[in-house]
Amino acid sequence: MRSTSAATALAVLFSSAALSIAAAGTASAAATSVTGVGGLVVDGTLQRVFVGDAANGRILASDYNGTLVDLNVGFGSVSDLALSDDGSTLYAALPHTHQILALDPATLDVKQTYAIPTGTGPRHLAFAGGKVWFSYGDQWDGDLGSVDPAVDPASGADPVAMAQIPTEGTGSGMWGQALLDTDPLRPGLLAVGETGDSTGTEAVLDVSSGTARVVAWHDTSYALNDGVRDIDLAAGADEVLVNGSDRHAYANGTLTKAGAYPDAWGADVASNGMVAQFTPGKVAVYRPNATQPLRTYPVGSSSDYTAAADVRWAPDSSRIFALVPGGGTYTLKALTQPTLNVPTLTVNAPSSAPRAEKLTVTGKISATVPLPTGVKLSVTRTDLDSPGGKALAAVTVKADGTYSFTDTPPAGGTVTYKVTYAGDAEHIAVSASDKVAVSRAATSLSLNNNGKLYNYGTDVKFTAHLGTTYKNRTVEIWADPFGGDKPKKLIKKGTVNSSGNIAAWVDMTRDTTVTAVFAGDARYKPRTVKVTSYARVKISTAVSKHYRTAKIGSTSYYWFHKNTDPLLTTTMTYYPGRQQRFDLQVYYQGSWYSTDSEWFPVGSDGKSAVSLGAPGESGIRARMRSVYVNGSSGDSVNSTTYGAWKYLYFSN
Repeated sequence: MRSTSAATALAVLFSSAALSIAAAGTASAAATSVTGVGGLVVDGTLQRVFVGDAANGRILASDYNGTLVDLNVGFGSVSDLALSDDGSTLYAALPHTHQILALDPATLDVKQTYAIPTGTGPRHLAFAGGKVWFSYGDQWDGDLGSVDPAVDPASGADPVAMAQIPTEGTGSGMWGQALLDTDPLRPGLLAVGETGDSTGTEAVLDVSSGTARVVAWHDTSYALNDGVRDIDLAAGADEVLVNGSDRHAYANGTLTKAGAYPDAWGADVASNGMVAQFTPGKVAVYRPNATQPLRTYPVGSSSDYTAAADVRWAPDSSRIFALVPGGGTYTLKALTQPTLNVPTLTVNAPSSAPRAEKLTVTGKISATVPLPTGVKLSVTRTDLDSPGGKALAAVTVKADGTYSFTDTPPAGGTVTYKVTYAGDAEHIAVSASDKVAVSRAATSLSLNNNGKLYNYGTDVKFTAHLGTTYKNRTVEIWADPFGGDKPKKLIKKGTVNSSGNIAAWVDMTRDTTVTAVFAGDARYKPRTVKVTSYARVKISTAVSKHYRTAKIGSTSYYWFHKNTDPLLTTTMTYYPGRQQRFDLQVYYQGSWYSTDSEWFPVGSDGKSAVSLGAPGESGIRARMRSVYVNGSSGDSVNSTTYGAWKYLYFSN
């Protein structure tokens, strides 16, 4: 096999990547997956989602469906990503090489590299007030820095500024590398959450002037949190969301508790104030300040306590992007229609019912966001007469969300009632269904020739007779010869004649099970009948080395000299491993006496030659036959068959 040098280089690149590319809909689509999460940002203009691979130094670009469209590699490690307000530049933090990269979001090409003069970081990024803000430092000396992209390093001016935590009103500053967050509707504000200790400092800084100024600061141990894992600047309110659940209002230079969502591992706040939080096994969406989820998406597994690594809203709130765990990687998933509530719809039909008699179906629809008054549900019945579904009259939901309707199923068998709510401006469409086993009448079906025995190769006519049915008058006839080497085979399928009969011919070379099948119809149940007919093997024996044939009494004998060894060659229908039983009898004083029965193999040519041996004296009369014995001749595919006796006489 040959390959071009370009193809070889690409193969090496992808085989070395810790990037999992899995089929996603088509052979050409690949999922966006990383082994360690190093940032997640969404570009609404390009409709791209950017993911940093912390473990393998890669930056990946996905479309809004979660399909990989681009990647750049070789960065050593990526700890976080940020996008400029105008979407023209993607920034990446490289803590191992102590750099911040400026990349073109459309191509992922590096436009500028900024060296950060620290031995620890940069760690987290955010873009606000025209600058890139980054956290750095160790557990006891965390701080904040910035990069001014308007400053050209070639001019001699340094675009990087360190130690940007304000000194006024901040006490001892930050003790760890801080989480950072911004919001387009709060331009110039920066949320800061200290990590690295059990009670993190929270802050909101105004960076609109290019210099950080304290808006609110809180560093009292355990008063607001037991450690910061996540912080989000909320849109539409002077609040930050901490650890995906706790709302903290900021005013007059401090932060105070303002309410909470249910517990979570982390969250992201949309521009319309909606919250997407992740916990083991799910992503839940809440309206601002609500306590019941608007919608819940199953992701990961709650049983093994795995959760999404991060979530981000699309700027237009049209979808949520979640990094979902599985198989040692995190795969980007697009969660659509997040602002629509999912109603719960039930359908309860009887488990069984008589055909052509009225039955009642009940159910209920409910939602955490109230449904409109007088909701109507569409109903479809699917059965053997209407396999594509038949629309029934719509049903109106009562004030308590319950509904019921009656129906008289015209067809038997499995009848499915599907109930659908079409959705509205606040709810997505939902459907539910239930099945009813509707009775059908029994019909008669018979098949002839059961237990009959036939000579090898006989063509036998098998006739099936079908009784009364509704519409279906088709019968199948199957033949299943004994032995694993010949599969069951359909030998006839058709409509029975006016007498209800249909026939098929079987060449009886083996014992055979013949089956007649009626598939049923809307009013009569399926029916299957089986018969087994039997076939002998074909046996013949050729005698040689005799010098003549002549009768003794009325029986014809092969005559041999007393010192001649007769050769008896049996031809028998071949089957792997088959043997023939060789029976030998001697005539004495008016009766035949068995002297021996021995087994001899039958060759693949169907031959079995036996040398009888010379008796050495005259006047002896003998006879032999070859026998196939079902179960003893090495197989059980035919019925026991006795060959004809061959009579031998030995003379001088």
